[in-house]
This record gives sequence, structure tokens and C-alpha cells, in this order.
Amino acid sequence: MAERIIFFSEDIRFQCTQKGLIRKWIKETIESRGLLAGDLNIVFCSDNYLLDLNKRFLKRNTLTDVIAFQGDESDLRIGGDIFISIERVQENSEKLRTGFMHELARVMIHGTLHLAGMEDNTYAGKREMRTTEDYYLEKIEESLRERQHFT
Repeated sequence: MAERIIFFSEDIRFQCTQKGLIRKWIKETIESRGLLAGDLNIVFCSDNYLLDLNKRFLKRNTLTDVIAFQGDESDLRIGGDIFISIERVQENSEKLRTGFMHELARVMIHGTLHLAGMEDNTYAGKREMRTTEDYYLEKIEESLRERQHFT
């Protein structure tokens, strides 16, 4: 079964750029963790849309930037839905003084790592998640630099 990584927008007008590069990066990230990519939906949405999901499914009444829901895949093949609030990404990129695309890539890989089994509900887990995110962010930024160099 071939993997499909599909991008959607719900409740906002947002188009992701560099889709081919992002698909390749996510697939390589999953494979580097000893897993296979299954069907993965990345859904860009508003704060209100994600807040509603957070309340309904996780019983949390807080804004968040990303929520990942595991799909019905095998033990080695991961898939599911990653919901990303574009408003949170924008605000976080301003607050952290990072570029919007850097922060967007961070939450995409954060959701992917959750689907791959990483947890961040402890201090040690959060530290490991951030270190792992940084490692994979460097991979896509390297690919982007190479692409710009050759265009």
C-alpha cells in the first residue's frame, strides 16, 4: 500500500507551499524511526476549529497549535490526522521570533512524531521531543537551502 500525505484546509483559507518536499520529508522522518508511512492527512484550520476538537475529543478547553489523531494502521505503518491551527502557528512564530514556515514545519513534525509514538507529557519527554524536532527541522531546512541553491 502506497502512502498518501494529503493537505486540507478547514475553516480558513490557507494553502501549503512546497508540498512535494514536505511529503518527502515526513516520509523520510517516519522511515528513519523504523516505521512506514500510511495515509496521513494534514489539516490546516483556525483556532476555533482546533479548540472545538480539543474540547470534544481530548476534554481540554485550551488553545493549542497541533493535535494528532492516530489512524487505523498496522504496527509498523503509521497514519492519521494532524490538525494545525494556523493562527497559533503565526502567533508562536512572532512570539518566538522564528519564521512562519519554520514554526509550521515544527508543528507538522511534532504531530508526525506523536503518530510515530513519541510522547511529551513529562519534562524528559518534552525535552526529547524538542531535540528530535530540531533534528528533523534541520533536515528540511537543509533540503530547502539545496533547492534554493540550484534554482
